[in-house]
Amino acid sequence: MKKFLVLSLIVLLSGLPAWAVPGVAVPAEQVVYVIPLTGPVEPGLHRFLERSFQDAERAGAQIIILELNTPGGRVDSASDIRDLIFDSPVPIYAYVRYSAISAGAFLALACQALYMAPGSSIGAAELRSLTGETVDEKELSYWESQMRTVAERQGKDPQVAAAMVRREIEIEGLVAAGELLTLTSAEAEKIGFTDGIFAARADLLAHLGYKDAAVILAEQSPAERLARMITNPAVATLLVTIGLAALMIEVMAAGFGVAGLISLIAFGLFFGGHIIAGLAGMEVIFLFILGVVLLLVEAVFPNFGIIGLAGVTAIVASVVLSASTAGEGLRMLAVAVLFSVLILLIALRFLKRTGLWSQLVLQFSETREQGYVGPADMTYLLGQEGVALTPLRPSGTAVINGERADVVSEGGFIAQEAAVIVTAVEGTRVVVREKKMSGG
Repeated sequence: MKKFLVLSLIVLLSGLPAWAVPGVAVPAEQVVYVIPLTGPVEPGLHRFLERSFQDAERAGAQIIILELNTPGGRVDSASDIRDLIFDSPVPIYAYVRYSAISAGAFLALACQALYMAPGSSIGAAELRSLTGETVDEKELSYWESQMRTVAERQGKDPQVAAAMVRREIEIEGLVAAGELLTLTSAEAEKIGFTDGIFAARADLLAHLGYKDAAVILAEQSPAERLARMITNPAVATLLVTIGLAALMIEVMAAGFGVAGLISLIAFGLFFGGHIIAGLAGMEVIFLFILGVVLLLVEAVFPNFGIIGLAGVTAIVASVVLSASTAGEGLRMLAVAVLFSVLILLIALRFLKRTGLWSQLVLQFSETREQGYVGPADMTYLLGQEGVALTPLRPSGTAVINGERADVVSEGGFIAQEAAVIVTAVEGTRVVVREKKMSGG
């Protein structure tokens, strides 16, 4: 009986999956997570990579391959992505498929190892401002130190990385003074600046020991693609320009029309993209809506511009807070205001030729020939005396200097047939007070 039970238990356990038997190890399938890093380096890319690194960790990936084809981009975004790479619990390897220029070279060196495809290139990491101008020595020195640091961390020659930043650095046989260093894959291999040249991803995976691994290719969601496009400084400035110009036209016109819809779409895309990219929160939407409401209130109920100024301030704050830095937000806003004014002037010139202009500007003067009769000038009654035809409580009718007129007392009651004198004339409003008779 005991033998039967033991035999039955063996048969039963042999039919169970391995994970159901305590102490039996299951060889985990190898997983490689491949993330394409294409296009400019900007805040939207940071959000995509952050999400992808998390997905790779949840998928149980052994390594991440960062496939680069980028012309570079923002230094602040590159620094944020560098931190993501350093903090990732999954090892990340760079594979330059086509090019890793400027900030792209920095990210390639931030990974654990650098691999390149034949014909690819890396380098040209000179620091430039958003307007294309060279930056001051302080910023340049900091950027050079960052390039040196990631190169040293990867075991590469830091002087080569520095030559990608500064034109004045000369390396014999590699780059002359006055030139910026950019390495081809062959040049990088010759000086040991790459850990290997591989024509295809499969060759690289075989070299790393993941020939038979399951490959998961990360893809950007439509929202992430939209965010990356909108957070590009040029696109963001264009959206703000269109939004401001359309808003100005809408405030000038009565009601809500096409200009208002265009403004909502432009600002909706601007704020939506920056919120998705993680640069802004819902507070900027609240500030923008508050600003628009205040501007509309100012247009309907003018009050010395105080409410309008508050509205403009709220809109400016919403745009500046959406940018990655306050300086960038102010620059973007300055350019947008300039171009939106130009668009407004062009639009007004066009509207003059259409029937829409008459809805914005009065097209005729109100003249006597067209039947318009303005209020009579009553100032000649000032100081004249008369008699109240009706009781003044305080308004009523009086005869002033033989002429019937609607009058109002200074505040007190005046009886019928009492003598009055005109003390003030305010437009068509004639103010009188009772004339006291002196005793004999």
